Amino acid sequence: MTETMDISITKSAESKISQVDFNNLQFGKVYSDHMFIADYADGEWKDLRIVPYGNISISPANTTLHYASTIFEGLKANRSENGDILVFRPEANAKRMQESAVRMCMPPVPEELFMSALNELLKIDSQWVPSNPGTALYIRPFQLAMDPYVGIRPSDTYQFLIITCPVGAYYAEPVKVKIETHYTRAAKGGTGFAKTGGNYAAALKPAVDAQKEGFNQLIWTDAKTHEYVEESGTMNLMFIKNDTLITAPTGDTILRGITRDSIIQIAKDKGMKVEERPIKVTEVIESIKDGSMQEAFGAGTAATVAQIKMIHHDGIDYNLPPVEGWKYSTDFLDTLNKIKTGETPDPHNWIHKI
Repeated sequence: MTETMDISITKSAESKISQVDFNNLQFGKVYSDHMFIADYADGEWKDLRIVPYGNISISPANTTLHYASTIFEGLKANRSENGDILVFRPEANAKRMQESAVRMCMPPVPEELFMSALNELLKIDSQWVPSNPGTALYIRPFQLAMDPYVGIRPSDTYQFLIITCPVGAYYAEPVKVKIETHYTRAAKGGTGFAKTGGNYAAALKPAVDAQKEGFNQLIWTDAKTHEYVEESGTMNLMFIKNDTLITAPTGDTILRGITRDSIIQIAKDKGMKVEERPIKVTEVIESIKDGSMQEAFGAGTAATVAQIKMIHHDGIDYNLPPVEGWKYSTDFLDTLNKIKTGETPDPHNWIHKI
């Protein structure tokens, strides 16, 4: 397969773009005019097509509905100052989706197919990429099992789709988080490293409970002892302690975040010390108390960098230093945003231009 593979195109009769208020974009509320679909059957991906965005038809016995046989990715396209459409590290998303597929017994989508579909879809819906500061076109590739079969086995048929939506900021201000020591997001040997729907469904109740208590998100801890911090909400968790960037190592229970990887590389480029190691809850709390914890933040595609102003643990709120004085996470966010919009050089060739 190559980037010139045959993709049939059926254009929408009328664009919905005139109905969109690009000055007031909410995350995941409005979708672009078109979507990409490919079918998998008889051992191959076929019937590659771009069609008007709309509902899909599935059987009530669909395997995904009953057994969560689904995976997804998330990435963004930005508009540069001269009007170019720039996508941040899509090849990394394609590779990670293949890793998720292997774990979930699904046929991996070839990188060439992933990239061709992305290119053609964004060309057709190019006007949907917003240009206002802090906005982007969120891109959601996903794959689901399509067999009409209520039985526990890998499906024989699948669909791969890509939908897009213009979005604003995910978090408008620094967040308050609670360290979760009862519920578990992922366990060793499980699917924590894969972007599969069941991981996120299982996280809903503890997250909603925390929000009712006044927190924006959770800090997840290890399933065995709850002594080590892992992720924050749907993001990788990072700390600045004694001018060192510290983050937990990826593995079975922690997603290999593309934003995480990018921030680590930027930190190293700037000559900063980086430690990828297990982090105890007690270390986090003691570091806040003794003043050595300078910053804490989540890193992910939706928010890019979500600064954490307060961490709650065991009935006590621990406030970090005022966010206005933070230099590291603010600089990471600024650097990433400028690379994504073409305002600054891209030394690692992260940008894919449409």
